[in-house]
Amino acid sequence: MDRVETRELAYFLAVAQELHFGRAAARLGIAQPPLSRAIKQLERRLGVVLLDRDSRGVALTPAGEVLAREAVVALDAVTAAARRTRRAGLPAAPRLVVVMKPGGDAGLLREILAAYEALPEAVDVEVMLTGVAERARLLRDGTADVAFLHDPYEDLTGFDTEPLVVEGAVAVLPSGHALAGRSDLRMSDLDGEPLPRWRGVPGSGRPDAPEVGDPSEVMQLIALGRMAAVVPESARLHLRRDLVCVPVVDAAPVTVLLAWPENARSPALAAFVRTAAGCAQAQSRSA
Repeated sequence: MDRVETRELAYFLAVAQELHFGRAAARLGIAQPPLSRAIKQLERRLGVVLLDRDSRGVALTPAGEVLAREAVVALDAVTAAARRTRRAGLPAAPRLVVVMKPGGDAGLLREILAAYEALPEAVDVEVMLTGVAERARLLRDGTADVAFLHDPYEDLTGFDTEPLVVEGAVAVLPSGHALAGRSDLRMSDLDGEPLPRWRGVPGSGRPDAPEVGDPSEVMQLIALGRMAAVVPESARLHLRRDLVCVPVVDAAPVTVLLAWPENARSPALAAFVRTAAGCAQAQSRSA
């Protein structure tokens, strides 16, 4: 197969995400005819049809769905390579960028940082707080070096991981909710409750629920009675006074883990991961 250029992947991905040639062309800052020609040339080169086009619009074929997924990975890898190369060439002191959602460290990060700073391999640590969907993206595109993620909710493709804590799940509800006084719940008790759809996380939540991108949005909407949420039990550590947590006994357990790009070779990163694992083990023994 002939080589596919990153420009062609970017063009195709824009069409795949917009499902509209006009919007994709505007997003890319080019005219529509060159974009259409580029996609047709890509299809000829690959020998497959990537898009179904008819009067109703554009849809991905099975081959197009595969290329859309692979294009994200490939373009992120190119971007990451460029960013990491620039960072390595900067005269500034080296640093380790850790990304997490607010409260997404299971209460471990403070201890991890204190222990890590005492190590000879340690470098300055920058902590980035982001929305749920941004963490893996920032890790893939080279902005971050390591992330606190949650299994089974994350796509861990392309990452090495270190499990830290396995947590049960709790339902977060307004304090005046009919279920707020229960000692525990089952998922069936939450039937009919809108569960959040996380922006950028396909298949999350329920179709009738608002789309959210940040945990603080979720907590505000729960307080207003607009939704409930099933989250790791460490959410109790940062709970608003007008909300309550009730254990959900049949929800899947959640593993809080550290993730970093496969084949990363950084002594500072390796020391951070070892420190995190040690802190998690110490917390488990003392629980």
